[in-house]
Amino acid sequence: MAAHESTCVPKSRFGKWMDVRLPIGRLVHDQLVDFPTPRNLNYLWTFGSILSFFLMLQILTGIVLAMHYQPSAADAFDSVVRIDRDVNFGWLLRPLHAVGASMFFLAVYIHIFRGLYYGSYKAPREILWIIGVLIFVAMMAAAFLGYSLPWGQMSFWAVTVITNLFSSLDDVIPGLGTTVVQWLWGGYSVTGVTLNRFFSLHYLLPFVIVGLVGLHIWALHVVGQNNPTGVDIKTKSDAVTFYPYATSKDAVGIFGFMILFLWFVFFLPDYLGHADNYIPADPLVTPPHIVPEWYFLPYYAILRAIPSKLFGVIAIFSSLGVLLFVPWLDTSLVRSTKYRPFYKWFFWLLVLSCLALGYLGSKPADGAYVIWARVFTAYYFAHFLIVLPLMGLIERPKRVPGSITEDVLGPEGTAGAAATGKKG
Repeated sequence: MAAHESTCVPKSRFGKWMDVRLPIGRLVHDQLVDFPTPRNLNYLWTFGSILSFFLMLQILTGIVLAMHYQPSAADAFDSVVRIDRDVNFGWLLRPLHAVGASMFFLAVYIHIFRGLYYGSYKAPREILWIIGVLIFVAMMAAAFLGYSLPWGQMSFWAVTVITNLFSSLDDVIPGLGTTVVQWLWGGYSVTGVTLNRFFSLHYLLPFVIVGLVGLHIWALHVVGQNNPTGVDIKTKSDAVTFYPYATSKDAVGIFGFMILFLWFVFFLPDYLGHADNYIPADPLVTPPHIVPEWYFLPYYAILRAIPSKLFGVIAIFSSLGVLLFVPWLDTSLVRSTKYRPFYKWFFWLLVLSCLALGYLGSKPADGAYVIWARVFTAYYFAHFLIVLPLMGLIERPKRVPGSITEDVLGPEGTAGAAATGKKG
């Protein structure tokens, strides 16, 4: 568990005075300096810090861009062009924000699959996992709203198509879907009113995400970090202090990820976007193939794999909702997939299915593309609802190390560390 005795000792008179009244220094020291961190964490655990970095980057660049953006149908597209051409360093700020959104989602997908692989959702980390899923949903909402802001052809028609999906609620309660769609649009079609309210919500949601991230970190520091073995910290030899050990590894991870990020920013700033979005929005001309941003493609494939609009919408929300119940769907007593020889293959089949759905979401909704989308959609749900519960009941896992120290040093090294501790 993460509970540990504070080692913060204020030395100055002001520090002692503050520590009694508002112990911010003690909080920072206990949670960001002396916090016990499993000593066997690999670089997949740096993605939490990478995501925090990109969240701050998105907020800072977004605030500056909002100072120059015009949220109206007549001026939105031109204001984006003006940012690129006339605003000081606008040519850099906009790609930082646009490419940053893609890198944000790339990092969060790695973060999610790491959690699924190592069982970071298992007790006592259920609330930590649920908050993480809520952050992901809020990110998706913010990204969708942001995609509408350039007011290009793909932005306009993506908004029209995606918001129209809510009209399927008419099949449940007559008139409900139409009412929801008209409320989202602010009228009877997608107009500048829609753009204005989407801009307002896009500006608001990142601060909601900050609040959720604060809860996520708080929950993490209550129950402690998971690790590749899934074994909790039991002795001091199992852990190292967060600073300088974990922070050094996080810095290396951020630096490595920044190389990829800045390569896109400086050399391929528009590669992850769509060419049609550089054409001003025209309600009278429909693009031949409407697609969302790449990070939404798996969900777009799920939507199109189901003939019924209503059940397609239900499938999209269910694909996210099922993640909330993963802590209870997994019946295995072992956290880490590292020690589950058979389930490991099913996990990688899940990864393959998600990648395949992403590819299929970018293709036309006909022929073999739809058939394969149905196959991989079926496996996605089967993995969580069938494979995960059953494998925990029938699989015989490998031996799990008795401690984190044993995982790092081996049984002999553990005995040596214990003997050294007794002598000390």
